[in-house]
Formats: sequence, structure tokens, C-alpha cells
Amino acid sequence: MPVVFAKLLWRGYKAPEYRTRRLERFGVFKAPDLKDTIWIHAVSVGEVLAAEPIIRELQRVFPERSLVVTSMTPTSSALIHKLFGASVFHVYAPYDLPFLVKAFLRRIQPRFLIIMETELWPNTIHHARQNDCPVVLANARLSERSAAGYRRLKPAVGWMLNELSLVLCQYANDAERFASLGIEQQKIHVTGSVKYDIALDETLVAQGAAIRASLKPVQRVWIAASTHEGEDELMLRVHSGLRKTLPDTVLILVPRHPERFDSAYRLACEGGFRVARRSDESTLPANCDVFIVNTMGELMRFYAAADVAVIGGSFAEVGGHNPIEPAALGLPILMGPHIFNFEAICQQMKASGGLEVLADESALLQRLSALLSEPEQARALGERVQREVAAGRGAKERVMTQLRPLIERG
Repeated sequence: MPVVFAKLLWRGYKAPEYRTRRLERFGVFKAPDLKDTIWIHAVSVGEVLAAEPIIRELQRVFPERSLVVTSMTPTSSALIHKLFGASVFHVYAPYDLPFLVKAFLRRIQPRFLIIMETELWPNTIHHARQNDCPVVLANARLSERSAAGYRRLKPAVGWMLNELSLVLCQYANDAERFASLGIEQQKIHVTGSVKYDIALDETLVAQGAAIRASLKPVQRVWIAASTHEGEDELMLRVHSGLRKTLPDTVLILVPRHPERFDSAYRLACEGGFRVARRSDESTLPANCDVFIVNTMGELMRFYAAADVAVIGGSFAEVGGHNPIEPAALGLPILMGPHIFNFEAICQQMKASGGLEVLADESALLQRLSALLSEPEQARALGERVQREVAAGRGAKERVMTQLRPLIERG
């Protein structure tokens, strides 16, 4: 508990959003009147976006049941409120300590729990099952690195894994890794990634055009999205190199976490660039070299404003972030060597030719320069990954085929 308190205080110091609603994380909150609750846990923004099509389908199929959606970050909380408003009850998930989990369960009385991707918390799973609440892992993914860690702990965590009622995996290699942990084979199914079922706002292309309306027609725009510590510097160095041969190029830089917005701005200013921020400007200013997106929930419209997407978390050893969003908009995608979080999706898109995995900063500079110099080739590569997204749709229906009988029995 001292460690938990210290971490929460530290996060509150780094990001003021963590100072509010702290008691929720200890299972203390006032729940509304809930009926036959279905609980969906989506830890952060990526999992919330993956959960969106499932939540909307649950609302359609089970309109009489209450939906509780939990997450762990202020940014995901804001996104849940934006997507669903008052149609779901959002609360922060409790820390995985027995008495906190029990307090949480008493307040929402879930009849069914859906955990998105790979948030495996032993007390949450165990006490939900003790309350006769089935637990399903949906859109499940498991890298080989994570699987190796779980295999080392198999004697300690095997019981937890077999308390899962279903494991609905994104791909066959995910299913094989879960099976290697000793989960009963009949519980494991491959349903595909629900992230392919992304619902695009029909106005996104127009929004992207509006963002770059102040630029000259010849100006090129690339986006470095969801960057982590160390990657902002890398992207700014690459941008400096690009502008030596393509001086009209503009970088849209989108740090992954709000606490790094200011540091990204300072780094860009120190690099001698003309810098603007989203909080100050609604469009890319005509004289802008670097545009810092220091707001949340707007990534898609900035993808729509770009010619090429570079996805962060892949040059730092984080494992990469979701390439489906820029692919759905028809952007060619460049990533670094660390793609283990989205390995199967990246390999599929790589095979299409529209996503490239690059070894280092030098390779990124070289490939970006080529794509920005040849817009027709860039558009053709973007169309390839766009077709991959279209072909991958349908996971939502496959997930619901597995969930519906279990929910109805509950």
C-alpha cells in the first residue's frame, strides 16, 4: 500500500489529471442503479478504441442491461465520456488488492466481465469468478516476450489463467502462446482484431484538409504519432535532416502522454524550428515547421492531415502502437524495429508493402525522404494497407458470436 500511494502521488505531481477521483482507485465511489451489469475493462486509450465496437454491439443486443466501463488513465476516461456519454457508467478500476477488488465488486455487482487485450490481474479475475461472474479476455494478444514471462511464472499463475471462461485471440500465434500457458484448448478461439472494425467519421478527410488549409499546396506533412521518451528527439533530428532537401516539410508531433507535451515543445524550440501548438492554433500555420498536438482524442484528424505516418513506441523498446488507424485512412506507415505489441498486424501490413519496419534513425530519414518526394508512390502504398483494413473487418461479429450465449446464460 505505501508503494501504491507513492506511485499515485507521483503521477499526480507529473500529471494533474491523476489528482482527481483518487478514491475510485480504492473501490470507493457511488454507483448508480445498475441492472444485470456487464463490466468491460479497457486499461487505456488503445483498449477503449478496441472495445468501442463491442460496447456498441452490447448496447444494441442487450439494451436492458447496465454497462460499466473501467479504465486506469485520465485520457481513457475522457475518451469514454466522449464516445458514450451517460449511456455507460465509467469508473476507474481498483488496484488489484483483495479488499479493494471486493469493495468494487460489491458496488457494481457484475454478472459478466470482459477484459480487453491482456490485462491479467489475479485478484480481479479470482474474486469475479467467486461471485459467479464469467471472465472473458477479448481481442487478446500475447507477445512471445510476455508469454515467456508467464511461462516462467506458470506454477504461480496457472490457476488464474484457467479461471478465464474464454480467451478470444486476435491471431493464431496469440492462441498458440495462450495454449502454451496451460489454458484449456476449448476456451481459446481466434476471432481477429476488433481494431479492424474501426468506425471512421465520414468528415475526417475534410477535417484533415481544413487543418492543412493554411499551407502551400507543395508543402509536405508527416506525422510522428504516439511518441515515447527519447523518440521526440529522434523525430526532430530526422525532421531537421529532411528539411535540408525538402525545406517545405512540416512535422506533426504527437507525444503519447500529456505530461510530455511541454517537453516536446521545448525540444522543438531548442532545435531552432518554428513551432506551433494545437492548443493555440486550429490549423497548421503557414510558417510552421513543427506542430505539437498537445490535446487528447484528436489523433485521427491529424492522421487525415498527413501524407506519411510514423508510429512511435517502435523506435523506443515499447513494442509499437496501433497501425490500423492511419492504415484505414490510406497512409503509408513507417515503424521502428520494436513492433512486438502488434506483431501479427504489422507483419500482415508489411507483406502488403504499405507498412515498412526500419532499423534505425538513418533508415527512417532515408525512407521518409523518398516517400515525401514521391507522393504518387506514397498514395499507392497507403491504398495497400487500406485494403488490408477492409479485408480484416468482421472480428466484432465473431467476438459477439462467442460472447452472446455466455452472457445470455448469465
